[in-house]
Amino acid sequence: MRRYPTIPLMALTVFAAMGSASSEENWPHWRGPSHNGVSQSTNLPERWGPSENIVWKAPLPSWSGGTPIVWGDRIFVTSASKAENIEQAPPPEQRQPQRRGRRGGFRQRRHPGGEDLLLLCLSKKDGSLLWERELDDGNKLSNKHNDSTPSPVTDGEHVWVVTGTGSVTALDMEGNKVWERNLQDEYGTFGLGWGYASSPLLYDGRIIIEVLHGRRTDDPSYIVSLNAKTGAEQWRQERSTDAFDESPDAYTTPAVLRHEGETQIVISGGDYVTGHNPKTGAEVWRAAGLNPRQLGNYRVVASPVVYDGMIYVPTRRRPLLALRAGGSGDITTSHLVWKWDEAYGPDVPTPITDGAYFYMVEDRGKIMCLNAKTGEAIWGPESTADGIVSASPILADGKIYITNEQGVTSVVAAGSEFKLLATNELDGTYTLSSPVVSGSQLFIRTSTHLYCVEK
Repeated sequence: MRRYPTIPLMALTVFAAMGSASSEENWPHWRGPSHNGVSQSTNLPERWGPSENIVWKAPLPSWSGGTPIVWGDRIFVTSASKAENIEQAPPPEQRQPQRRGRRGGFRQRRHPGGEDLLLLCLSKKDGSLLWERELDDGNKLSNKHNDSTPSPVTDGEHVWVVTGTGSVTALDMEGNKVWERNLQDEYGTFGLGWGYASSPLLYDGRIIIEVLHGRRTDDPSYIVSLNAKTGAEQWRQERSTDAFDESPDAYTTPAVLRHEGETQIVISGGDYVTGHNPKTGAEVWRAAGLNPRQLGNYRVVASPVVYDGMIYVPTRRRPLLALRAGGSGDITTSHLVWKWDEAYGPDVPTPITDGAYFYMVEDRGKIMCLNAKTGEAIWGPESTADGIVSASPILADGKIYITNEQGVTSVVAAGSEFKLLATNELDGTYTLSSPVVSGSQLFIRTSTHLYCVEK
């Protein structure tokens, strides 16, 4: 690991004195402390590069779509093991052109990484490896990602991880395994066309996992709740759909909806968005409209976003639905507030909102800003750095951070006017992971390294 001593000791002392609360902020879930990609941190950097504002960088054994999570002085990162035969298993940064795709670019050959699926625990202070544990083996490539894509979740006492092979593992903060089980062994083989990628949700002592599939199986989709301490099944709820071909498949992550004293788990995919009772899994409400033309290729990747009594539901670029919380049964029309049915809707990146503005990034990096309450376009589409975007943007310190597949992060000013503040490059390697905020630091995971970025 190489250290970059770019911050003087005096500056570090001043930052520490500015407020310990901000420096201790945790990022316990793929979409952060509130499950929506929004952070209250301040004093975050706008600019960085290989030799600028890099506190440390830690080498990683392989590439992954898994986003790091942070608790206290620890960072948890999923990864495949290192590929042993480099000639047969070239890393993503050495990938070779295979054939030209529909958009004019090249589809690339990639190796999935090594056979084993790992959880790494790194020191937030200097990026050193505290421990590494094997979760499962059998890692494979699923088009553009491998089986380490689901991000972990933690409560500061334990960390839970799901892999694309179906393993679910609970560990304590020192890396000791508490329990493990395998979803495919117990409930049937995953049947998604692009491999399993949903991250688990931790809520009220429960690990809630969705499996929405159908492209390669006739088995029903389901949601399962496991006791976080013991791994025992609390409930398993089948989720019905009349979607066909690829449309039953979803790579989304559940969201938590709190409204008028009640809590529900929001699940999106298979042509519907549904709200579920977290204690029983029972479906409380359902809205259609995600696939109005009833096409067979409407798999959903971007996850639902919940904020201030609103539920925002992306689909395959369009439409994007904004629903009012509350109600029961079929709320397709009764709770629809607005619908975005124009071009430049999000496909893979999950949108973000602060309740006033709603920001969405489409796969080629164009960003749009809408009125979060009405759906009225405020600005955009505007261009960011060239390249495909698969990571989801985050919103913090009045800035939107958008990282593309080349590890280039565009920083855009949040608010009523578009302003591109900076474009920041790192190592140029394959990057699917979303950026993470903790205190005054950003963490960016590329194909080869985890970077700690700070002013």
